[in-house]
Amino acid sequence: MSRILIARIAPLLAAVALTAGSLTACGGSKEPVSDAAAALGTLEPGVLKVAIQPYAPYTSLVGDKMAGLDADILNAVAGKLGLKVKPELTDFAGMLAGVQSRRVDITIGGVAWTAERQKAGLFTDPPYYSPPAMAVRAGEHYQTVQDLQGKDLGTVEGYVWVKSIQAVPGAKLHAYPDGNGVFDDLGAGRINVGFLDPLLVLAAQKERPELKVETQYLTAPSAADVKAHPPYQYFQQYMTAFYLPKQATALEKAISEQIRAMYASGELTELIKKYGGDPGQFLKPAPEIAKTRQGVDRPADWQPPSI
Repeated sequence: MSRILIARIAPLLAAVALTAGSLTACGGSKEPVSDAAAALGTLEPGVLKVAIQPYAPYTSLVGDKMAGLDADILNAVAGKLGLKVKPELTDFAGMLAGVQSRRVDITIGGVAWTAERQKAGLFTDPPYYSPPAMAVRAGEHYQTVQDLQGKDLGTVEGYVWVKSIQAVPGAKLHAYPDGNGVFDDLGAGRINVGFLDPLLVLAAQKERPELKVETQYLTAPSAADVKAHPPYQYFQQYMTAFYLPKQATALEKAISEQIRAMYASGELTELIKKYGGDPGQFLKPAPEIAKTRQGVDRPADWQPPSI
């Protein structure tokens, strides 16, 4: 809007604002919020405040819009619920803290469901499941937890693999602020294996070929192994979910319903393929997934969504 035009209409705007109290500085009214969207109880009616970290291809900020697999899923859900998405960039610890202190409505981006986290927040139904992927240097091979004993293993601070790595006999944990540190040290030979979300490893192979990194999948430990070493459960397929404040019960329910609808419609299948994932690995839960949440934050007969 030009300065000349502003000068001509400013008196009119001021008069209207005094009587209506609903006009912006440029003279436009606020977008109306539907009753259904308002009933979801977001911090700002009709707006979904989302905390994300730079974690492509799961989440990234492009201008004032978020992009990536998790972002695409939540953008689709928000559109169906009549919510405008407002992303805020932080780190992984800040994402969790923002939800638990209710400074944001939700956080997304490879967040794993854990019994500890669910005590301080709400998890949606899983939009997808994450297979146990490892980033390794070309020419090296690791298949079982036993192969990891005595090795230098890296992951991101706060990720579920921190506890898993600490439980491996003789292994040394290297924790980094973000995935770039894992790849840098892996390429330099300072660590043997990096535990990160699988699409991140696939993306690094394409974008940083000089690192000579490969993707390998760990053979999941047996039920007996997990019983003897509970932290090993995160070396199995784990469920991701979107994380919300404890007070956001209506919003969590609405988002979970939309996630299940996207499984049924094939929308999630297409999004997984878009980012190079195998829908058979990402959208079909392992048998133990249901038991993880049954009677904890879901009914005793809860079943995870699947294609």
